[in-house]
Amino acid sequence: MSERRDMELIAEQVPPGSRVLDLGCGGGELLALLRDRRQCSGYGIEIADANVLACVQRGVNAIQLNLEDGLALFGDQSFDVVLQLDTLQNLRNTQTMLRETARVGRVGIVSFPNFAHWPNRLRVLSGRMPVTKALPYQWYDTPNIRVATYADFEVLARALGLRILDAFGIQDGRPVRWWPNLRAHTAVFKFERIG
Repeated sequence: MSERRDMELIAEQVPPGSRVLDLGCGGGELLALLRDRRQCSGYGIEIADANVLACVQRGVNAIQLNLEDGLALFGDQSFDVVLQLDTLQNLRNTQTMLRETARVGRVGIVSFPNFAHWPNRLRVLSGRMPVTKALPYQWYDTPNIRVATYADFEVLARALGLRILDAFGIQDGRPVRWWPNLRAHTAVFKFERIG
């Protein structure tokens, strides 16, 4: 999550004063924004040494951990909100991490590049993989293990017993609620576990 306005749109989904866990927090930019503007507290989980150092330099609490190992160190409902932004597509066991997100947080918020965005569709029709702002890597040099669409996540959420509380796309720093599967470069879902 690098675009400032995109980050602000997601921050608006987090209630003021929340206890937050940010999975794959990068350099801690969003956690710092949530701390400074919404009086939130919490932790970031990050694997890269340089990003953990950047978190520390920002005054953000960070734990160095590989998300593929799970979240066993956190109890059920330990956080008000668990963020998983631009991380899902990099994980091998997506379903497990979504279940863990719903277990340790009262609410989960995920975002990921929407592969069904119309410029991506055109690029595939031309016989090439898309390279865009949301998917900035060549197919042979990408950290993404998979790609997904806005519509795909809706199906997966139902299969995992997650209730979608809010969903929208993001395009050029603006929320997209009308045809987000086609019109948005990023998909955003806010959800909770059913039962």
